[in-house]
Amino acid sequence: MNDSARSVPHQVDALALQHQLSRLARRDAAPWLHAEVARRMAERLDFIKLKPSDYLDWAPGLGDSQAALAAAYPEARAWWLEPTPALRERAAARLHQPWWKKMLGGARPQLAQGGEPVQMLWANMALHAAPDKPDLLKTWHQLLAVDGFLMFSCLGPDSFVELVRLYEAEGWGRPLPAWVDMHDLGDMMVEAGFADPVMDQERLRLTWADPAKLLADLHALGGNVAPGRFAGLRTPRWRDRLLVALDGMRGPDGLIALSVELVYGHAFKPVPRPRMSGETRVSLDDMRSMVRRPGKD
Repeated sequence: MNDSARSVPHQVDALALQHQLSRLARRDAAPWLHAEVARRMAERLDFIKLKPSDYLDWAPGLGDSQAALAAAYPEARAWWLEPTPALRERAAARLHQPWWKKMLGGARPQLAQGGEPVQMLWANMALHAAPDKPDLLKTWHQLLAVDGFLMFSCLGPDSFVELVRLYEAEGWGRPLPAWVDMHDLGDMMVEAGFADPVMDQERLRLTWADPAKLLADLHALGGNVAPGRFAGLRTPRWRDRLLVALDGMRGPDGLIALSVELVYGHAFKPVPRPRMSGETRVSLDDMRSMVRRPGKD
C-alpha cells in the first residue's frame, strides 16, 4: 500500500474487512459495545418529530439494535438489510426463530427485498468500517423516502487513541484505521444529498484490569482493517511484548483505560430540486417582446 493510499482518512482494507465480517458472523452474539451504542442513539430519537411508519435497520447482525428500535417504534414496520452475505444468511435464520416474539413483542422484522423507500434508515456502528463512505451514504439516501431521515452512529478518530500512540512509539504500524472526523462526515452527507445534517459526539472511557482480557474484548469488536497495519503475521513473542506494554499503561486507579469516541449523525432527505440547465433558449419573438418599449409597436 502506497503512502497516498494511507493518507485517505476513510480508507480501510476491503479484503481484510470481509475477513473480519466473516469471522464475526460465526459468533453467536453481536459485538459487546454495539447494543449500548444503539441504546444511546435511540435516546436522540426524542428530538425528531417524525414518527416513521416503517424503518430499515442497516446491517442488523452486528448493529444489535432490535431492542432499542422496538422500544422506540413498537408499531412501525421493520425491515432488515444485511449487506454482508455471511451475515445475511444468519439474519434469515434468526427471523425463522421465535426469539423476536419475546424480545420485541410486536411484528417480526422482514428482510428487505427492494421496493418502496422507508421513512427512517438506521445504521448502528457500520459507517466507520465502510470502504467507501461517500458511496454508502448515497446508497442510504436512495433507500429513504422524501422527508425521511437517516440515523447513524460510528467510531470517531479519537477512538483507542492510546493504542495508536503505543503502536507508533513501538513502530508497530497502525492498530486501526484513521476514522473520519464528524465534520467531514457532515460534508459527505451534504454531498450525498442529505439536508440539515446534525452531528454529535460522545466519549467513553473503558477500563480493564487484565491486558489479556482487553485484547480479547477488542478482538470481539473486530479486527485490524487499517491499510497501514503490519503486513506479516504476529508471533507469540510479539503478543507477549504487547501485553507487557499494555500492562505499563495502568493509571493511578490500577486500571488500563482506552478512549472511545462515538459519533452520531442524523439528516433528512429533502424534496429533490429540479435540475437547471446551463443553457437557456429564448425565441426571437420572445426576445422582441421583452425589449419592446411601452407605447411602441
